[in-house]
Amino acid sequence: MPDYINMYFAADNSQVSKAGNMKNPIELHLRTDLNEEDEVRLYLEAEVGYQVQEAKVSISGATSDKWALAPDNAGSPGAYGAYGAPLLLGLVGAGSEGRVYFWAKAKTVDTEEAKKDITVTLQVNGVAEPV
Repeated sequence: MPDYINMYFAADNSQVSKAGNMKNPIELHLRTDLNEEDEVRLYLEAEVGYQVQEAKVSISGATSDKWALAPDNAGSPGAYGAYGAPLLLGLVGAGSEGRVYFWAKAKTVDTEEAKKDITVTLQVNGVAEPV
């Protein structure tokens, strides 16, 4: 739904790159030998003049089973779902009042090869309607 909803980094309000564009991707630098994990706070915002109902973020890609999503709880992550599971966020509106925050985290395991993995994408689906 790239025409009706966008994803942003909460830290600086910069837009996350869309699939296939590596201009501003979600990057987490993790050491596999330490079984590290890290997280990032993100938000969705609808285009001006629209709202998106039943917004859901899904994870896809070769290592999607090493990514998890959580709702935002006053600036901290709520309970993370299972690794690879989608997150239902509900209604997303336009502008700062319509933002819906959430968290994404990734993990590594010491049995995997260290590499820059660019296969994972966070996809957003929902029902867009004019307001």
